[in-house]
Amino acid sequence: MTTLELWMYELGRLFLLPVLALILLLFAYSFYALGSFLMETWQRRRGDHACPLARWCREHGSDDSDGLELLILRRLEPLRIVSRTAPMLGLVATMIPLGPALLALGDGDLASVGEQLVVAFAAVILALITASITYWIVTVRRRWLLASLHRIERERAVPVAGTRGVGGTA
Repeated sequence: MTTLELWMYELGRLFLLPVLALILLLFAYSFYALGSFLMETWQRRRGDHACPLARWCREHGSDDSDGLELLILRRLEPLRIVSRTAPMLGLVATMIPLGPALLALGDGDLASVGEQLVVAFAAVILALITASITYWIVTVRRRWLLASLHRIERERAVPVAGTRGVGGTA
């Protein structure tokens, strides 16, 4: 290998531990989010769940659709980021050990090949599980939040009894 190739190989290997640590962190976050989601589901079924959009409307004295849409995006953003970046990190964590595994294969060291592949496949499996959990949560939560937004907009559109429309007619 040339100096540049060796330098790139070593630089790529430096990222393995941080990527693996990040995958584990995101994996733990996905289960935290799953627990929060299950608790919210249970509260919704019992009927004692406070809608975050309605709470925002009360706190800000406004039911502005743009503000509510931004709130929805802000609330879903961490889950969306995790569901999209976890598979990429899994791919990175798969590709980094493949270099040493191929070198070991060339040297006939099958035990080292197996060790490297175990790391590669374990990382991608955890990353895909993480992405699956968070994608599922973000999809259902998005539907819940959009239904709440729709309900708020519908309530805003209903005229209050006794108010007059355009031209002074009731």
